Amino acid sequence: MPTNFTVVPVEDTPIANADYDGEILKDEDKEEPHTAAGHYSGDETPRETCSLISTDHDDSIYGINMALYEDEIDSTPMVSSLLNKLANYTNITQGVIEHEKAESEDGIQRMGTFIGVFLPCMQNILGVILFLRLTWIVGTAGIMDALAIVFMCCSCTMLTAISMSAIATNGVVPAGGSYYMISRALGPEFGGAVGLCSYLGTTFAGSMYILGTMEIFLTYIMPNAAVFKAGTGEPNGMQNNMRIYGTCCLAIMVLVVFVGVKYVNKLALVFLSCVMLSIMAIYAGVIQSAIKPPDSQVCLLGNRMLQNSMFDKCQKTEVINNVTTPTKLWTLFCEGDLGNATCNEYFTQNNLTVIQAVPGLLSGVISGEYSNKITHQVIQISSHLNYEMPYVFNDITTFFTLLVGIYFPSVTGIMAGSNRSGDLRDPQRSIPTGTIMAIATTSFIYISCVVLFGACIDGVVLRDKYGESVNGSLVVATLAWPSSWVIVIGSFFSCCGAGLQSLTGAPRILQAISRDGIMPFLQVTTCPGFTLFIERKHLTKFKSNGEPTWALLLTAAICEIGILIGSLDNVAPILSMFFLMCYLFVNLACAVQTLLRTPNWRPRFKFYHWSLSFLGMSLSLSLMFVSSWYYALVVILISGCIYKYIEYRGAEKEWGDGIRGLSLNAAQYALIKLEEAPPHTKNWRPQLLVLLKLDSDLGVKHPRLLSFTSQLKAGKGLTIVCSVLEGTYMAREADAKLSEKVKGFCHVVVSSNQRDGFSHLIQSAGLGGMKHNAVLMAWPANWKQSESNLSWKNFIETVRETTAAHQALLVAKNIDSFPTNQERLGVGTIDVWWIVHDGGLLMLLPFLLRQHKVWRRCKMRIFTVAQMDDNSIQMKKDLQMFLYHLRLDAKVEVVEMNAGDISAFTNEKTLVMEQRSQMLKQMQLSKTEREREIQSISDESRNSIRRKPCREKPTQSNKSQVPTIILDEEVAQGFTSYGSHIFTLDQTNVRRMHTAVKLNKVVVNKSQGAQLVLLNMPGPPKNQGGDESYMEFLEVLTEGLKRVLLVRGSGREVITIYS
Repeated sequence: MPTNFTVVPVEDTPIANADYDGEILKDEDKEEPHTAAGHYSGDETPRETCSLISTDHDDSIYGINMALYEDEIDSTPMVSSLLNKLANYTNITQGVIEHEKAESEDGIQRMGTFIGVFLPCMQNILGVILFLRLTWIVGTAGIMDALAIVFMCCSCTMLTAISMSAIATNGVVPAGGSYYMISRALGPEFGGAVGLCSYLGTTFAGSMYILGTMEIFLTYIMPNAAVFKAGTGEPNGMQNNMRIYGTCCLAIMVLVVFVGVKYVNKLALVFLSCVMLSIMAIYAGVIQSAIKPPDSQVCLLGNRMLQNSMFDKCQKTEVINNVTTPTKLWTLFCEGDLGNATCNEYFTQNNLTVIQAVPGLLSGVISGEYSNKITHQVIQISSHLNYEMPYVFNDITTFFTLLVGIYFPSVTGIMAGSNRSGDLRDPQRSIPTGTIMAIATTSFIYISCVVLFGACIDGVVLRDKYGESVNGSLVVATLAWPSSWVIVIGSFFSCCGAGLQSLTGAPRILQAISRDGIMPFLQVTTCPGFTLFIERKHLTKFKSNGEPTWALLLTAAICEIGILIGSLDNVAPILSMFFLMCYLFVNLACAVQTLLRTPNWRPRFKFYHWSLSFLGMSLSLSLMFVSSWYYALVVILISGCIYKYIEYRGAEKEWGDGIRGLSLNAAQYALIKLEEAPPHTKNWRPQLLVLLKLDSDLGVKHPRLLSFTSQLKAGKGLTIVCSVLEGTYMAREADAKLSEKVKGFCHVVVSSNQRDGFSHLIQSAGLGGMKHNAVLMAWPANWKQSESNLSWKNFIETVRETTAAHQALLVAKNIDSFPTNQERLGVGTIDVWWIVHDGGLLMLLPFLLRQHKVWRRCKMRIFTVAQMDDNSIQMKKDLQMFLYHLRLDAKVEVVEMNAGDISAFTNEKTLVMEQRSQMLKQMQLSKTEREREIQSISDESRNSIRRKPCREKPTQSNKSQVPTIILDEEVAQGFTSYGSHIFTLDQTNVRRMHTAVKLNKVVVNKSQGAQLVLLNMPGPPKNQGGDESYMEFLEVLTEGLKRVLLVRGSGREVITIYS
């Protein structure tokens, strides 16, 4: 707990400023609140302001028609003024005025549902996987398993879209999309973690789309454009080509996005048109195959598929002019002449077979694909194989979970529209409608394509990932009508459009995170020669066209990392994890908000339910571990680290999130459960009410009291720091608002006097089972020199009230000499003087203190006092055994105090105490005269006391004899005005003073060098007439000790030997 507890007056927003409301939307991104020039007076009723309150009004109109409300018209405007402000409210992200101005100057209209949400989602969903990998997935897994994969993934996205629709329609959604929705629904910690996951997923999606674009370009459009010629079975050459061309493609796309998002939107319609034409070509090809299947043949050697681009005829030999001659295929497997050639053994033992690549819809090939298993017709890469043979090789070993991870990116485009919510005309209407329509449309396309691919294309061709068996053509293109180039060109532009959409949405997510200021690491930290982090003001900076330039450059750098991987199949599972984590928390946010039933949860989208959200969340988590359990653990670890980083280092934000609402519900439930019965002794822990006093500048008088409080926090109990301001609440309302940094709770009350204020706090602080059970306060150090006796009277009344309330009391004397949290005490001891047993708190406190780094090196010693009739040896053994059962490591010592006569020093101390008390009651002098008179009388009395001699063994008669002090005549003359010259001392006070003096002598002798001394605090007298004497007794008891903690238990056991 920090020690810098500072009371700072907090002033309300200036309401009367007519220009203020016009500037609110411009300055919303500033975190510093506006402050007024002065305080509110007690007669005013301050109100909170918001950006929708307008202060522009005509005083004459209000004065005539609404005179009854004219006093508060500045803070509570008329409904017409509020509605006017609502009509002019913008949903653009906070502070992005440059973007708004640029659009208004260019006359650009905001986007609607079709262009703003439906098209981006369709482009991202109908991307690279549909054209490059879906046929391979169907051929490898079979139709039934492929349908299961598609159904699981589409169900996950549809359930997520329903949850996202409910969140998006529950209020205005500025830029940031999924990040904004999750952060405002689950808090900045979850929002930041999931926002970065969504950002990284969108960025790596851009890498995947660019790699898909380059695979289409280098494999199917211009194979001769490859810089590195890859040999058979050597994929590194192809990967290097994709890295080079992918980097160039990324640079072009970044330039297009940099020029302006409006050009991306214009190109989106062109790209999507190509995609739809390609899909229509597929359906047309299916119909054509039922009428007349295309003439596309595949050559098989045994059960192994061959690359027909390496030969022209699927024959071993051919007859030319009645002469049998070897074909080009024969030369690939044999060496030498036809008569004495040495051929490959598998080539010799197996025959060649020619089959149709696309048998057609009515061929019945679908029956064999329903339960198709992975066969060996496409040979797996192995170290003992000869890659120079013209076989079709499979570059990876496949299994069901791998196929799930590769396919899932094809359905991850559902956030494309929400990521650009700042550019939408009506996000609450566009996001649900456009997203759900896009998912429904693409789900139908995927499911139908799975069935049609299995019904029209032979299984062995479907398992050919790169189409090497069909002359290096795209497998799905063999089904297209009227030309295979429709599919090739359409898939190329589809991947280009999806990549542009990703590069457009990702920077806006990062910009929204940076603008909220929840991650301090988004700042410039330079090292020699390079920059580690990007400055937050750069990330939030817009070009005049509205594009976050520096965020775009950072996105391009991360996207380049994905391109350098060089394999679409390796990038796909990575972005699947990030998107699934994002979808998981979207569903969680909707479920939490629905179950909490907060008053503000009123989404316009009504077709949601918490069970659907939980189903989507469970499905997302399952797909994460099904796809790749190790990637899933890495992403969860990354998200957890970001969450803890924001929690401990990020800015504190109050967004009314669901996690806070969940905490409130959990706290309410826990408080009700705690209220049922008092805690067991094993669960007891000190829950402190710290009573602080403030100086004239509203600063803490004893800041080290807060340090000591934090050092006691090893008990993990409640801490309530309280203070009292004298006056009326209406006059000191501004002073009652504190700015503090304490890991606990703060409570400031305004009362007519401090005594009543502290009394109210002791009685009412806390709630239910979370009430304090101990009070910590500082000893009133200058109570003797104080002009008023209120300090020590308030102290004693506090002692009485804590006793009556059955609460423990801790009084720190010489608190200004206690260590701070930055100090480290050397080797020393914490001495416990266990005089009376009042619950065991005296022994528990040193244990808690030693858990803190300040007191960790100190040893614990326990002293107890033995009377004449006690067996001190047996007491020591019993105490050692008791501490052993308590699991406390402490040194035990028993101190014997013999009965003796009351010393002359004790009588003198008692006399001085009573003289002072009587004089203060009777003398009506000024402060200066009173102090001078008291000092002179005290000095003279010490030099003029004549005492009767005391015998060594007092008899029973003189035990009850009242000591009589006779003064010299010279001194007695000074007391003629106060009564008799002979003072008769109160026997009770003498005995108590005797105990204090004698015990103090023993304590000082044993513990004068201790780092801390803990003492049982005696109770106050029942008769209030002895209050001042009680203060004297405590002063004498603790005299000569450096640090003292007086402890008074609550009367209940707080420590036990049982487990």
